[in-house]
Amino acid sequence: MDRITQVPTNIITGALGVGKTTLIQALLAHKPKSERWAVLVNEFGEVGVDGALLSDPENTGIFIREVPGGCMCCTSGLPMQIALNLLLSQAKPHRLLIEPTGLGHPKEVLQTLSGEHYQEALDIRATLTLIDVRKLTDKRWREHNTFQEQLQVADHIIATKCDLYDDRLMPELHNYLDELGLVDTPISHAQNGQIDPKILLPQSRYKQQTDLHHHAHSALSSVESTKGKSIVAPAEGSIKVANSGEGYYSFGWICSQAKVFDYQNVMQTLSALSVERLKAVLITEQGVVGCNLSDGCLSLNMTGLEEAADSRLEFITQEKELALQTCKALEAAFSLVSA
Repeated sequence: MDRITQVPTNIITGALGVGKTTLIQALLAHKPKSERWAVLVNEFGEVGVDGALLSDPENTGIFIREVPGGCMCCTSGLPMQIALNLLLSQAKPHRLLIEPTGLGHPKEVLQTLSGEHYQEALDIRATLTLIDVRKLTDKRWREHNTFQEQLQVADHIIATKCDLYDDRLMPELHNYLDELGLVDTPISHAQNGQIDPKILLPQSRYKQQTDLHHHAHSALSSVESTKGKSIVAPAEGSIKVANSGEGYYSFGWICSQAKVFDYQNVMQTLSALSVERLKAVLITEQGVVGCNLSDGCLSLNMTGLEEAADSRLEFITQEKELALQTCKALEAAFSLVSA
């Protein structure tokens, strides 16, 4: 087997709902047809939704693997290392993109990727940190240590969703970066995730980062965490999992392929939610539907997939009571019965 050496690798980080997946999808659309690209995705929740949206890697040249269950650098980075080793072996990629959870600590991810184990295999390039400038008006976001750390490790800061606000907010971003001592970090703007792919090319300035920050995530007591392991859909019913940490709570479900959701009920139920973030891939009577709820805006899109192995739904919110209420509401609306 050919040895895998010096794969250009980029970390794409940023807070929940800032548009990381959208930006990665836009980058993948510009992938040279002759190249194979790999994507390692880390979800704060336990379900893992994004992987269900990419299929047929042999024809697309795009390979994806997920690390569900909190920050990928936890438990000594073992879930990440296992997933990354399998991904590199399968894809033998020309480029690797890594999307840590919006609540993850990229310093530890950089430490693992720059360590002796991956020194020959990976060539760490620019770390991109995405920011929705509108979030700076929220004190909880502005003062969140993890979000600040994501900006501190950035080689390039990307202001996302610029089509949703005007340039008058940009001085607020510059003032915030000045507070953090980051006035020299270059900034670019993205609309619908579109950026110049050349931003990926420079070497990372932080690849030798060794400042470890130990932290932990804990699962909600009512549901057991999968600790980074993939969950297999049941033959009937659904499996519910949950996670909590960094002041956020998540609930998710993986449902049997036999369960068919009602499209109109999905649209009405999800539109009424007020959670921080929701993702889903659902089998409905109208086909496989991708669902994305962020900033109070719900989008439902036909995925183009003729079938899916299962249905997956997960949300994240900062309020525990709201998380429990939303959990009950979704179980009632969609008849989510445990296997």
